[in-house]
Amino acid sequence: MRWLPRHWPEVLTALGQHLLLVVVSVAIAFAIALVLGIWGARRPAVYRLVMIATGAIFVVPSLALFALLIPFLGLGAKPAIVGLVSYCLLTLVRNVATGLRAVPADVLDAAEGLGFGPWQRLVKIELPLALPFIVSGIRIATITVIGIATVAAYINAGGLGRIIFDGIDQRFPEKIIIGGLLTSALAIGADFLLSRLERRLRADRAG
Repeated sequence: MRWLPRHWPEVLTALGQHLLLVVVSVAIAFAIALVLGIWGARRPAVYRLVMIATGAIFVVPSLALFALLIPFLGLGAKPAIVGLVSYCLLTLVRNVATGLRAVPADVLDAAEGLGFGPWQRLVKIELPLALPFIVSGIRIATITVIGIATVAAYINAGGLGRIIFDGIDQRFPEKIIIGGLLTSALAIGADFLLSRLERRLRADRAG
């Protein structure tokens, strides 16, 4: 490998852009999904509608979705983040709602017996017990958008996809390999860390 030692700053910049796209997208999606998931857990009809809408978006090819957003948001990070947020919603909303529904009824009855109002019960009982499901959703959404974010380079959003696309344009396999390996390493690292957190939360809940 001759290109990498002479282009570390370029690679680190792309890596930073990629991480920023992923972190911002997952954070925005989580905030939206938390509201929709709580609402959907209490209203099955709302849950079904949200699942249909987010599921329909999820199956749209990423390049097509990014291209559809360009007339409204232009090129760059904005359409990329909107697209990545859209891809996170299906998984996050489903896991938030599933986690809340998995809280045992006797625990909810006990909380009600102790005088907890709906808001107190949600914050102090339901969300903490639903955390393993929520973290699992964050893990899956994060891994998903780490991969999809490489396509965002096509609309000038930067990231590791830029190195991969440059490698394809220039017929330079080393760039393609480096971009691909770093993207895979990011996904594996996120999966490892969030899986450990998820296991820890499940163990705490079981104990």
